[in-house]
Amino acid sequence: MRVPARLVPLIAVGAASALLTGCFSGGSDSASGQGKRIRLAMMQPPRSGLSPLSDDAFKLSRWSTAETLVKLDADGDAEPALATEWKQSGPSWSFTLRDGVTFHDGTKLTAEAVVNSLTRAAAASPKPRILDGVDLTAKADGDKVTVTTATVDPLVPQRLSSPQLSILAAKAYRGKAVNPVGAGTGPFELTKVNGTSSAALDRYDGYWGTKAKAPGIDVRFVPDGTARAAALRSGEADIVEAVPVSQAAVLDQDLITEVPMPRTNTLYLNTEKGAFKDAAVRAAAREAIDAESIVKGVYEGRADVADGLLGPALPWAAELRKPVRRAKAGAPAGKTITLGTFTDRAELPEVAAALQQQLQKAGFKVKLDVREYANIESDALAGEFDAFILSRATVLDSGDPAAYLYSDFASDGSFNISQLADADVDKALEKAGRTPTGDARRKAVIAAEAAVLGTDAAVPMLHERVIQGDAAGVADAAHDPRERELVTADTYVK
Repeated sequence: MRVPARLVPLIAVGAASALLTGCFSGGSDSASGQGKRIRLAMMQPPRSGLSPLSDDAFKLSRWSTAETLVKLDADGDAEPALATEWKQSGPSWSFTLRDGVTFHDGTKLTAEAVVNSLTRAAAASPKPRILDGVDLTAKADGDKVTVTTATVDPLVPQRLSSPQLSILAAKAYRGKAVNPVGAGTGPFELTKVNGTSSAALDRYDGYWGTKAKAPGIDVRFVPDGTARAAALRSGEADIVEAVPVSQAAVLDQDLITEVPMPRTNTLYLNTEKGAFKDAAVRAAAREAIDAESIVKGVYEGRADVADGLLGPALPWAAELRKPVRRAKAGAPAGKTITLGTFTDRAELPEVAAALQQQLQKAGFKVKLDVREYANIESDALAGEFDAFILSRATVLDSGDPAAYLYSDFASDGSFNISQLADADVDKALEKAGRTPTGDARRKAVIAAEAAVLGTDAAVPMLHERVIQGDAAGVADAAHDPRERELVTADTYVK
C-alpha cells in the first residue's frame, strides 16, 4: 500500500520514537543535589573510545567531566580553569596550577600529571588538531608547568583550552588507548561507557568548584536526527543535540534554541588528482553552485549563505573581507566526479543530492557516496573523493580560526581533505599563526582565508545555525556556539 506523502513525516517520527523507547532509564530524584538525572540525546557516537586525543574530547567537555588548564570567554579570550594564571617569556609560558583539585580517582592534580597529559597529546599520531604545526613540550616546576614551543606562539593559552588537551589522571594513560573513565576533574564523573550506544556520569562531590546541581547524566548516542527530535517530542530526552532543520518546524518552538554557529558547510575539491586538479575545472564547480537555493530548500532558511569560510558568528570577518581573485572557469566537458558526504548530519545527504543536480546541469557527471562519518572519514582524508561536503567548525579548538585554516589547508595540515599544497597559502597561514592576538591577527587570518579561496580548493556554501532542544523542565543548559559546553554544573531538570 502506498503511504500518502503528507503522512510520511508523522510515520517517521512515530517509528523513531518507538526505536528510542526504553533508551533512557527514567531520571530519578536524588537525595542530594537538585532535580533529576539529565537524559541527553547526542548526535555522533564516539569514534575513538572517547579518547581526548580525538574529536571525542568535545563530548567529554560537553558533559563537564574533563577540564583544561584554561577556558575561553565569549570573546575567545583565555581565562583561568585548572590553571589560575600564566606568564610568557619568549617561546615559554609558565602556568600556575589551582590548589585543591583532585581527579575522579582520588589522586591530586600535580604539575607531573599535567605534563603527562600534555606530553601524551604532543606525541600522539595523529596529533590533536590544535597542535598542527606546533612543536610543544611541557616541564614540571613545583606547582607550575612550563610549556615551550619551538617558536614564539601568541596562542599558547588558547591552544591549551582545547578539549583535546584535557588533563586526566595518570590511570587514563596506562594502555595504548587513553581511557577517560573515572579520570577527569569536572563536576561530573564518567562512570560507564557502553561502546557507541550510551554513557553514564554521576555528580562528583569532590569537585573543586561549584557542585553540580543534577545528580548525573544519562547519555544516548542517536545518529538519526528524526529519532532525536522524536525523543524531545515524546519526553524521552531532556536535552537533544543538533535537531535537524527538517524537524525543527514540527517541534514546539519554545523548546528549541537557534544559534549562529562558527560552522561552515563547505565543498572540498581534490586538488591533487582527478578532475579538480585543474584550477579551471574547480572554478567551474564553484560557479555551478547555487548556495541560496540550498539554504532555502534544504535548510528552510535556517542558515546563512556564505561569503567566505568564516561566517556571522565571527562578525569581524565580514568587515575585513575584500574581493578574492580567482581562476577563470573552464568547461567540465562531461568529466566524472565522485562526491562524498556523511549521514550523521541529516541535511548533508540532501545537500549532496542538490549539488549533484547543480553540477550535472553545469556539465559534470556526478556519482554520490554517502555513509556514516565513522566509515567515510579515513577515505576523505586519504583523498579518495573528487569532492567532499563537510560541515566544519571553524573555531572549534582554540577560539581562533587560524588553527582550523592550518589544519584544513596547510600542506602538512592533519585535516587536509582537499590535498592542497600551495606555497602562497602556506605562507599566509604561517603569518596568521605567528601574528599576536588582536586586530593584526584578524587581518592576517582574513588574508589567509583569501589565499585559500583563491585556489578554489574549498567552496564555502553556507553557515549553519545549531538547533538545540531543551525540554520544558530543563534549566540552565548551555547554548554554546563553539560546541564545548552543554551540560554544566548549573544545569538541572526540574
